[in-house]
Amino acid sequence: MTTTFEPTSTTDNAGAVDSFTVTVQVRRYQPEFHEEGYWESWTVEMHGTDRVLDALHKIKWELDGSLTFRRSCAHGICGSDAMRINGVNRLACKVLLKDLDTSKPITVEAIKGLPVEKDMIVDMEPFFQSYREIMPFLIADESKEPTRERLQSAEAREAFDDTTKCILCAACTSSCPVFWTDGQYFGPAAIVNAHRFIFDDRDEGGDMRLEVLNDKEGVWRCRTTFNCTDACPRGIQVTKAIAEVKQAILARNI
Repeated sequence: MTTTFEPTSTTDNAGAVDSFTVTVQVRRYQPEFHEEGYWESWTVEMHGTDRVLDALHKIKWELDGSLTFRRSCAHGICGSDAMRINGVNRLACKVLLKDLDTSKPITVEAIKGLPVEKDMIVDMEPFFQSYREIMPFLIADESKEPTRERLQSAEAREAFDDTTKCILCAACTSSCPVFWTDGQYFGPAAIVNAHRFIFDDRDEGGDMRLEVLNDKEGVWRCRTTFNCTDACPRGIQVTKAIAEVKQAILARNI
């Protein structure tokens, strides 16, 4: 079904920005009405400053309130609105419509590898279960209670600075072919967050994390396709981090 929306009015500010018509094609899943997913399209008038998230908002708020997706900050920090946009994992709030080929329908669908609950909403519990298993917190010797803050040099911080940027959006994990076919694989995001503590010289739980990841469903399942690195909206070198964890396992003989 295709619905066309014609705006009834525009503000002076909006009129100062170039506008264009774009068709958004969404892969919908409404289990209360349909057993299978289906595609639905809307044609809307948008502006050059609008993002994919803005188009989804317009559809939901003005055309079809049943359209369902996650979003929170809308500024690329919360990671809530990870979706497949034209077949690629992206945050809807970071993709400008004008940067896409608007002469063709823009396809939007749920990320892969996680159970779809409704439209773009997926069950994130398997993702967060892997995250919890790598113990994403500082582990210190409780018998050595510090008398001051745990200082760290800039050089020591540099070893894991990149992996502190993760916002747990699942874009990397759900772009991984191994994760699509093997739901037990920890996935790139969990390994990235383990890396953040394994290489932190203030942490004393590195060997435990390496033992967890030295598993048939751990780092050795990675096939180095670089999908995860390409998908990361924060620019984290995910594949490099996974390789460094592999090297740490071999170096420590876990």
